[in-house]
Amino acid sequence: MPDFGSKSPKRNRIIAGALAAGVAGLAFTGGVMTNTSSVFAEPVSVQTPVQNTGFADVVQKVSPAVVSVRVKETVTPTADDGDDGDMGSPFDDLPKDHPLRRFFQFGNPNMPRGATPHRQAPRQAMAQGSGFFISDDGYLVTNNHVVENGSDFTVVLDDGTELPAKLIGTDKRTDLAVLKVDPKGRKFTYVEFGDDNAARVGDWVVAVGNPFGLGGSVTAGIISARGRDIGAGPYDDFLQIDAAVNRGNSGGPAFNQQGQVIGVNTAIFSPSGGNVGIAFAIPASTAKSVVQSLREHGNVQRGWLGVQIAPVTEDISEAVGLKGTDGAIVTLPQTDTPAAKAGIQTGDVITAVNGETVSGPRELARKVADYRPGTKIDVTVWRDNAAKTISVELGDLSTLDESASAENNAGGVPADPSSLSGYGLTLTPSEDGQGVVVTDVDPSSTAADKGVEAGDVIVSVNGKAVASQGDVEKALRDAGTSGRKAALFQLRNNDQNRFVALPVQKG
Repeated sequence: MPDFGSKSPKRNRIIAGALAAGVAGLAFTGGVMTNTSSVFAEPVSVQTPVQNTGFADVVQKVSPAVVSVRVKETVTPTADDGDDGDMGSPFDDLPKDHPLRRFFQFGNPNMPRGATPHRQAPRQAMAQGSGFFISDDGYLVTNNHVVENGSDFTVVLDDGTELPAKLIGTDKRTDLAVLKVDPKGRKFTYVEFGDDNAARVGDWVVAVGNPFGLGGSVTAGIISARGRDIGAGPYDDFLQIDAAVNRGNSGGPAFNQQGQVIGVNTAIFSPSGGNVGIAFAIPASTAKSVVQSLREHGNVQRGWLGVQIAPVTEDISEAVGLKGTDGAIVTLPQTDTPAAKAGIQTGDVITAVNGETVSGPRELARKVADYRPGTKIDVTVWRDNAAKTISVELGDLSTLDESASAENNAGGVPADPSSLSGYGLTLTPSEDGQGVVVTDVDPSSTAADKGVEAGDVIVSVNGKAVASQGDVEKALRDAGTSGRKAALFQLRNNDQNRFVALPVQKG
């Protein structure tokens, strides 16, 4: 490797020339798009001229496997002026000032911006995206939002050949879909999924796709970050890449330098809808398992535990007597769910599944979803200063009714409130006898700093149900006697549960 610390002017000129050659290699080649930039094929040598091959070898190898996906769909225009022009975006129903509108899913590059100022009759439209073959008999991968609402699908090969395709299955939660082309005796060039876990921040990636319906294009860049959560769903774990990625690239692959797929391009961050160097790809490890299930079953069968969960903060960890912040605290076991039937309770901290440590809520959701419905798993929970293992038979996530409950828990608050000494809280019993209502919070108190608000209902303290201020005070005394530095308050507001750890007062 070259010594970039050398003070030799001649040596530095050679290295500067080599770097310039590398930058020049970032032009479009072969009409295919990439998500990474070029890299030297051999280590730079100051004794011999540097030959820069860029990404040509990789592009030549993988381009025949990358296709354009055309989708005929029925569009029902609205009075909305459509500020992003994308079709099938999961963010279409969000308010215009919602921060998630900065994340645009790639949709139809031919849909004009600012379309349909008034309502029109439904019409046929053509959306375009990208995809790639994963078998020589015609199975290919794309994004769910590319094919969603589609009635007819056409795959355009690298050589311009157009073939009809059949939709095999989709998965909205990961935004993946599988199509099938009838090979009619031919064998398609296909690519394989690589190990995205081996990909590091800073590694080169190459993206191939169909931006703006122009046809095969290639761009290059690096992996900018891993494990990105963009609020798209419970399984967010995106690779972030800085290659030029635009509308129409949805469903296109991001390759490593060995020509293996390490990600499926699915979204960009852009105030304008165009490339700003921040794109997101579904990791190959996620795509591989989802695609396999879609091929075999036409859908993805995920296990379902049935709990609402939150991260374990340092305060919560101290309050419940845990070491470290691994795990997920159960804020509410939903009614009539596998978790509730097995005996998992509000306030339990789930620390492991089948003996494997759970680092947080997102990892717990992914671990549970990896198991098929009907599978029995051992869930380790921390309760009452001890670990407990509970056997749970998982349900089927696809049967879950995702609509939120509209029940309102508000009610009149009786008079005669009293103060919880040292905590800045004014409390009164709840009318239904379930918990204690916070009627006022001292803005300078620790409780206020932790987010406790008037209207919150204290349901339990350290796992013990409370119905009066006396119950709260007793639970706090017990926490102090046991040597705890903090007490865990379970709060409920508008049918939402959360946990707050407050320091135990001395004396």
